[in-house]
Amino acid sequence: MLVIILALVSALGYGVSDFAAGLATRAASVIQVTLLACLAAAVLVLAVLPFAASHRPSGAALAWGAAAGASGTLGGIALYLGFRYAAFSVAAPLSAVGTAGFSVLAGLLWGERPSTLALIGIALALPAIIGVSVSAGQGQGDEGDDEAERPARPAAGVAAGLIAGACFALLLIGLDRAGSRSGLWPAAAAEVAELAVAVAAAAVTRNVRLPRGRPGRLAVIAGVAGAAGTLLYFYASHDGLLAVVAVLTCLYPASTIVLARVMLGERLTVPRLAGLALAGVCVALIAAGGAG
Repeated sequence: MLVIILALVSALGYGVSDFAAGLATRAASVIQVTLLACLAAAVLVLAVLPFAASHRPSGAALAWGAAAGASGTLGGIALYLGFRYAAFSVAAPLSAVGTAGFSVLAGLLWGERPSTLALIGIALALPAIIGVSVSAGQGQGDEGDDEAERPARPAAGVAAGLIAGACFALLLIGLDRAGSRSGLWPAAAAEVAELAVAVAAAAVTRNVRLPRGRPGRLAVIAGVAGAAGTLLYFYASHDGLLAVVAVLTCLYPASTIVLARVMLGERLTVPRLAGLALAGVCVALIAAGGAG
């Protein structure tokens, strides 16, 4: 049960991060927000590292962590490109479902065998993620106007969504494969790699300024919440099955739409309500079937 709680709180952290970053990018550039969020995340993880790094890290653990972090940032960039060239309802659900699907496939290929109830919960999680993700970018006013101005390139949106899903899956898989014998070192390597990729992107685009004011505060919140989600997932993945923990973590869009409802007054559409209901059933089945 602890594994399930950690995975769900991790999903909450990622959902808060996405919500805060989404608000921040309304008034600042994506690169600026990403850079400050990655900086805040790295500072948080490095600050707690001395208290949770009781073992000397292996080279393989650090490599898996660094690969995971770099993939996470590259996935974010791919997703933003998908938003640029297609509707939010194309790239967002593909990335979320792709993350869950690739992670489950990896777990099964590595010999994981979830219980029957857990497998049913995993199967229900995929339409639940679609339900909450499809409507996450709709009905938000500014985004709707932006979509009308974008060039219609649905194929580019599909490709970007799938690439983002694969990159996010590698983030989850990499943290899982890094193992728990090196303490938090793999998670620290992931955050440092994320920051390095963000700095490189800022340098290439000549956009190295950090956002200030409200966008800056939101970017810091996004970074801290995202880092908390990464840490909690890191611990959960080493006590439970990757196929189960990754799916629960991928329910993060549900927390994003709940925050949008509470703080922005966004309407809960039928797909959103159906997605939330399926997510609840998914969690109940996985809890009954066991996470490890």
